[in-house]
Amino acid sequence: MASTAASSRASGPEPLLGIGQVLAALQPEFPELTPSKLRFLEEQRLVSPARTAAGYRKFSPADVERITVVLAMQRDHYLPLKVIRTHLEAIDAGETPALPGATSAAAFLGAARRLRRDELIAEARATRALLDDAISASLLPAAEHYGDEALGVLRALVALRAVGIEPRHLRGVRAAAEREAALVERAIAPSRRADASDKARAAEQGRELAGHLETVHSSVVRATLSRLAR
Repeated sequence: MASTAASSRASGPEPLLGIGQVLAALQPEFPELTPSKLRFLEEQRLVSPARTAAGYRKFSPADVERITVVLAMQRDHYLPLKVIRTHLEAIDAGETPALPGATSAAAFLGAARRLRRDELIAEARATRALLDDAISASLLPAAEHYGDEALGVLRALVALRAVGIEPRHLRGVRAAAEREAALVERAIAPSRRADASDKARAAEQGRELAGHLETVHSSVVRATLSRLAR
C-alpha cells in the first residue's frame, strides 16, 4: 500500500489537456466536435476547464469524460443541453436519476454503447429481415454500428410486428418526421450564421423545438386514441 502511494506521488497529478489534445482524443467518435463547440459547452455550464495564467483552457481527464457523456447523450438520444445539464447536476449531487426518455444514468457514466448489427438484432430479439425492412422504410439508417436509440426503435418494431404492423406501414411516420424537421429548420434558419458558436446555438435550439413537437405529437395521438375508445 505504501509503495502504491509513493508511486502515485511520484507520478504526480494526471496531466491537463489543451483544446487540440481534447479534439484529437474525441473527434474520431464525435467528428462534429470543434473548438467552438467546446467553448459552447463551457458557456452552457456543462464543463468547467481550468485556466492557465494566460487564459488558456486546460481539461482534466474528468472533464474529457464529462464531455464524452454530453456528446453521447446528444447523439444517441437527441436531448437538449439544458436537460443534460439538469441530469448531470443531479448526478453531481449524489443522485441516480433516470435519463429522460431513455435508460438510467449509469449507462452513460461509462462509454456509450455501440452495437454491431448482429448485436442489435440479438438484443432486440428481432430478425435480420426486420432490420432490413426498417432500413428500407427509412425508420433506421443503414450502418455498421448502432446506439441505444436504434435498439429502442427495433424493439418497438418487434412489438408492432407481433400485432401485424410492419415497417412498411410506418412510412408515413418518416414522412411526418421529415415535415416536422423542415419546420424546425426554417425556424432556426435566421440563427445559423457563419460563426460556429451561432451554429451550435441554432442546433441546440433545434433540439429544444424537436422536443416540443414530440410533446404535441404524443398528445395528439393519445387524444385520438381516447376518442376511438369511447
